[in-house]
This record gives sequence, C-alpha cells and structure tokens, in this order.
Amino acid sequence: MKVKVLILCTGNSCRSQMAHGFLQSMDPRFEVHSAGTRPSVRVNPRAVEVMNEVGIDLSLHTPKSVEIYLNEAWDYVITVCGGANETCPMFVGKVGQLLHIGFDDPSDAQGSEEFIMSEFRRVRDEIKHGFAEFANRALVTEN
Repeated sequence: MKVKVLILCTGNSCRSQMAHGFLQSMDPRFEVHSAGTRPSVRVNPRAVEVMNEVGIDLSLHTPKSVEIYLNEAWDYVITVCGGANETCPMFVGKVGQLLHIGFDDPSDAQGSEEFIMSEFRRVRDEIKHGFAEFANRALVTEN
C-alpha cells in the first residue's frame, strides 16, 4: 500500500522539489508529489545542481499548481516554507495529516556564488535530514 504525500511551497521551484526528490528516493512505498500556490516557470537550476551532487536528478521536474491536487485524498500534506515573513500555502483538500517541516529559502541568499551555493547545500542537507525523520515516523505509523 502506497503512502500518498503532497509537499507544498509557494513556487514549487526549490525546497518542495528537493524534498520531493529525497522522499521519493527513500522508500518505494511513498507516492510523492509537490506543488505550489504560485508555481514558478521552472525548477531553480541551483536546486537541480545541488541535488545532482547527491545523486538525485530533478532535471525533469516541473513546478505544478496545488489546484491540480485538490480533489485527491492524501495521507500527508507537508508545507516546507520557512521564514516568519513567508506565508505557507493552505491546503483545503482531503488530507489525513497536515504537517509543517520548515526550511529557509536558499533562493533568497545573496552574496558570492560560493556563498549562495553553500546555502543551497545547507538547506538541501537539512531537507534530507528532516524528511528522513518524517519517513521513518510515517512508515512506522502506516504499518
């Protein structure tokens, strides 16, 4: 039996895409989708690059609108927006559990390319850790 998970952010271009990639790679029992309330045109190229560094390919991912998922039932809907000045998307569809696992937006990083990439890697690693913890709890709960 699959555990259906929807990961939400505003643009669906960075954090939600990285979380999608990690969770999907962790266990085949997860059916993972990600979406945004205002989807971007494309996945952030830096997110694609830092995920490639850990063996996860996001190059074929595309940002999607949350609206296409509203009529589906979900075991978990997880928001990943982080800062206090960010508004997490609301989900009004059928959901077993609504969770928040927040992360800074590395797209907001300013400075040298080296610093910006270090922020993308930091957030990537935090997402990996946060979603590994979620996966362990969810699979125990679902079994």
